[in-house]
Amino acid sequence: MAEFIGQELTCIRGERVVFSDLSFAIGEGEVLYLRGPNGSGKSTLLRLMAGLLRPTNGTILWNGENARDDAETFRGLLHYVGHQDAIKTALTVEENLTFWAEMSGVDPEKRAVGEALEEFSLGHLSTLPARFLSAGQRKRLNLARICASPAPLWLLDEPSNSLDTESLGALRSAISAHQEKGGLVAVATHEELGSDTNVLDISEFTKKKEVAA
Repeated sequence: MAEFIGQELTCIRGERVVFSDLSFAIGEGEVLYLRGPNGSGKSTLLRLMAGLLRPTNGTILWNGENARDDAETFRGLLHYVGHQDAIKTALTVEENLTFWAEMSGVDPEKRAVGEALEEFSLGHLSTLPARFLSAGQRKRLNLARICASPAPLWLLDEPSNSLDTESLGALRSAISAHQEKGGLVAVATHEELGSDTNVLDISEFTKKKEVAA
């Protein structure tokens, strides 16, 4: 059974304590909602979860093992979708998604590029150079990554931004299907996207003081 745990995490950026003594746990088939006002550290926590930042203190565990002990293997177990897209404007929509699927290292037979494009209503744009996409279409293309190749852990930062009602429904369906397969999700959003009510309010772990010089 998959399990993703953070123990007593503290993050300091510059002289600011973003949060301290924060712990979380996500089990198989669960969604963890990250809540809190802007600047409370939701994006920072997701980047810590993804291994893009290191905590000042604390440990992140995947199935009981420190995720930092084999960082390369751990990165292959997750999809991280942040605020900034990684779209290559010279490539077509399908080429972008294929590139990301190849980067995941998943067996080509297990990839589902075409299905992911259809899931987010991008199939008819598959041959369009990505530079012509609207903001909403770019967002959908970034989100299509989570369906194009399997990964047990999804880390999503405000994924509902720039999505219309239909696209938001597609995201909900993708998350529900991921849960049914035992997948894990951590998501910063005020939308209800999955079937769980597991909520972590980051502001409860924020210390509003500066680190002593």
